[in-house]
Amino acid sequence: MSGGVGPTGSDIRLSKGEFMQKSEKQSTQKGFLSFRQLNALAVIIVFSASGMVSLGDFLFSVFTIVYVFFLSRIAFPPLSPFADPPVFAQKNKILGLYVSCAALIGLFLPICYIFEGILEGDKKGIKAATPHVFLLASQVFMEGLTFNAGFSLPMQVFVPVFFNSKRMFTLFDWLMAEIVKAGEPSGGSSRRVYFGRLLAVTNLVLWSFNLFGFLLPVYLPRAFKRYYGYKEKI
Repeated sequence: MSGGVGPTGSDIRLSKGEFMQKSEKQSTQKGFLSFRQLNALAVIIVFSASGMVSLGDFLFSVFTIVYVFFLSRIAFPPLSPFADPPVFAQKNKILGLYVSCAALIGLFLPICYIFEGILEGDKKGIKAATPHVFLLASQVFMEGLTFNAGFSLPMQVFVPVFFNSKRMFTLFDWLMAEIVKAGEPSGGSSRRVYFGRLLAVTNLVLWSFNLFGFLLPVYLPRAFKRYYGYKEKI
């Protein structure tokens, strides 16, 4: 969900011919969108069509698409006709577990929370949780788009960093809404109130770590090092 999954840093030591052959092989194996990206697109469409998404969040996602294409042409164009290999190994079990947990906590549980809120009439809970889910689904879709469309590594890094930074504000608003709505008749059952608070806090902690503990200090430097290292070679 955040951070590429692919060949390890040992690929930097490959010769140019081996690198191009490996990249060409990878590019032929990729489809345009994976099942995960299609699911994210479905969430985007359903939430947008239902009117639960604010105009600001919708325009932010549209702006991101336009800005990604702009930066890709002006600042960080692809250095090879073949797709850049991801920063992290595809068989990295720890990263795979981390991504799966992030998907469960960040998407699956909040979506269940929103649909339960529809049944219980918790309009405030739905309104507070929807921006995070919509933006995260947009992030997953854009990550797949930039990877499968052959964007450069800096652009693949830009998407999760940009969306994660935006979602920090929506997560804080979600937590504040869960705290304020306690005791209100339209806030749902007490079980739902406590679960909503726990879910909001967990997501705030998770995505704070993802941004400040993984994306910025780990993923971003490695991606730029590989991008500019390959640029110097050619």
